[in-house]
Amino acid sequence: MSIFNVNPVSTGDYRRLAKRRLPRFLFDYIDGGANAERTLLSNSSDFEHYRLVQRVMKNVENVDTSTTLAGQKAGMPVALAPVGMAGMFARRGEVQGARSAQKLNIPFTCSTLGICSVDEITAATGEPIWFQLYMLRDRDVVQSLLDRARNAGCDTLVFTVDLAVAGLRLRDFRNGMLGSNPASKISRLAQIMTSPAWVMDVGIKGKPHTIGNLDKVVPDPDDLNAYKAFIESQFDPTVTWDDIAWLRSIWPGKIIIKGLMEVDDALAAVNAGADGIVVSNHGGRQLDSVASSIAKLPAIVQAVGGNTEVYLDGGVRDGTDVIKAVALGATGVLIGRPWIWAMAGAGETGLCNYLSTLQKEIQTTMALLGVQRIEDVTAEVIEAA
Repeated sequence: MSIFNVNPVSTGDYRRLAKRRLPRFLFDYIDGGANAERTLLSNSSDFEHYRLVQRVMKNVENVDTSTTLAGQKAGMPVALAPVGMAGMFARRGEVQGARSAQKLNIPFTCSTLGICSVDEITAATGEPIWFQLYMLRDRDVVQSLLDRARNAGCDTLVFTVDLAVAGLRLRDFRNGMLGSNPASKISRLAQIMTSPAWVMDVGIKGKPHTIGNLDKVVPDPDDLNAYKAFIESQFDPTVTWDDIAWLRSIWPGKIIIKGLMEVDDALAAVNAGADGIVVSNHGGRQLDSVASSIAKLPAIVQAVGGNTEVYLDGGVRDGTDVIKAVALGATGVLIGRPWIWAMAGAGETGLCNYLSTLQKEIQTTMALLGVQRIEDVTAEVIEAA
């Protein structure tokens, strides 16, 4: 970033700050996607297949960006997506993310694999958050995770279904993040040594570096390698829609199923009792060459939008993207990389500023479309490019 560009505003600005501040293997972990990263790129670029319809001479004096997400009032149709190990990008990063979301009155989603536990996060905010779950082989561990989330006050569960096996994220191999050989270890150490601000903020002051929600079930909670081995052994490729019925029977709150890309799967999710679904390809981090999320959104909305809330995850970079998704029928969007970039690059203040700018972009876009309320953002304000 130029020395003359001292006020980050856009997603790209914060991404550049994060790249400068983070060790390379951590930046690549959040920035990258699976294989050749085709889907990662199309998630963002496919928003350009749609254009907004400018309208004039409308009363837009009091534009209101607020809406309802999972039964709760939100300041805008945006939620912070679950991001594993967010606390490695900034000190106690999940707490910073949740506090920032609270200030903007939008939902925050705690990842199963977050550094901060769900109870640490809710203790810091004093408000309920969303909790994201992976189905693990050990159902007793799943039950314990749900009990912990419920005891922390969570009332909305985001169940991720597109990680039967982990995608091949080649950047993580190239930069040594996933390697255990001497060369990989030396590479990681060298990358850390070039990031002194991160070392102080996260490496020293940000401890403990445990997966907080699993600290009671992993044999050695201070050993991240033990966590990695445990998690890899626990991802369950046998999960089917029958497991949703079991989940529904033990979780009293709302269930949002994340990771759906096809109409048949969306219909199955609704039939299984989902209160909402998220059209998502895991940010392009799982199956490369699958379609973008925005490309799949319209058909899924048409199929199930009258029966459940439909969210979009993947590729959202500014307020016009949010409005395009809503115009195509989404209840709201989840953002992942952008909030991590903002927090990693400029801390909690930077994340709050980024979210405030995003809300202002949404508000300005609505005004120039000639609408005052989110419910007025319909198919009439969008057209194919």
